[in-house]
Amino acid sequence: MTSFWQNLRDLPASLSLSGLMAGLLVVVTGYSGPILLVLAAAQAGNFTDAQTASWIMSCAIGNGILTILQSLYYRQPITAPWSTAGLALLTTTLPNITVEQAVGAYIVCAVMIALIGVSGLFGRAMALVPLPVVAGLIAGILLNFGRGVYAAIGTANDPVLVFAVLAMIGIFFLLKRFGFRAPTLGALLLGATIAILAGKTDFSEVRLEVVTPLLFAPAFDLNVILTLALPSLALSLTSQYAPGQAVLRTSGYTPPINAILRNTGIGSVIIAFFGGHGATLGALTAAIVASPESQPDPDKRYASAVASGFFYIVFGLFGTTIFALFAGLPKVLVDVVAGLALMGTIVSNLAIATADTDGRDAGIAAFLCTASGMT
Repeated sequence: MTSFWQNLRDLPASLSLSGLMAGLLVVVTGYSGPILLVLAAAQAGNFTDAQTASWIMSCAIGNGILTILQSLYYRQPITAPWSTAGLALLTTTLPNITVEQAVGAYIVCAVMIALIGVSGLFGRAMALVPLPVVAGLIAGILLNFGRGVYAAIGTANDPVLVFAVLAMIGIFFLLKRFGFRAPTLGALLLGATIAILAGKTDFSEVRLEVVTPLLFAPAFDLNVILTLALPSLALSLTSQYAPGQAVLRTSGYTPPINAILRNTGIGSVIIAFFGGHGATLGALTAAIVASPESQPDPDKRYASAVASGFFYIVFGLFGTTIFALFAGLPKVLVDVVAGLALMGTIVSNLAIATADTDGRDAGIAAFLCTASGMT
């Protein structure tokens, strides 16, 4: 615990404008994309507005608390977002089960994740994967975000938005050229300003209100456990924990993956009682806060993750209001900011994947395989 309090004392000196921006971007990315899957899954399951709001609030606050505590304790940029792949599964599963049965499945999945962490098997297996392969995997996963920056020029379908995208790209590289620590902030502010002045935003649904959480009694059904809990476990391990650990490894960290599995598993049990489908280890979000753009000094990047945890808690409390705020911005602008923020991570992982001549072929194979989109 000594290190925890020391890291907390170091936090003000470790936090920078670029770190705050990276932390905010983590939450903006989550609220501009995956949250739409939450709404789709809730609609498919005939959730009430209050149940959906409690689901989002519990995940956001739970994720925020886990992110803050783990980042401070281990002094690493460890984020704990919800499972995006799990949301796609819920969209097809929730129409056929009750909310209480879903909560029961969430709890079973969370307990299994915690037990896997205690066993240490996952960590030992992941440690065997060579670093060039890990780096190629991460570069391939993030490639579409980088491509999306330039693809937006052709897909915006609006001259004003095309101009906004070009202006955002230009200001990003200009600010980087002159050493500005938060170029993505400049890009976001410029793009939003152009959209607002051109009347391309809609904030009519924005209302200031605090979400009220609901408490759910779990129901354990064997069929639901087999069709929801077990697939959710597999998706979390393969699409969140494995690439999340890989992002941290290629950024120069040694993440305590077994402890993270245990911590997020226990935290997810608590989140489930309020309707949330749990917390995992961040991959995309970790790439944002672990990048050189967030903080040049790797020893201080944990502060960016702590900032994201704080923003997650605020967003959880005022989830309905903030979602309406970001929903009012053109989605293409948010996508461009996310892509610009991940450029440094894509470059560094490609460099790691190709640096070692003995592992170069394997690294490029992993990159091309992942980037191809094959399943």
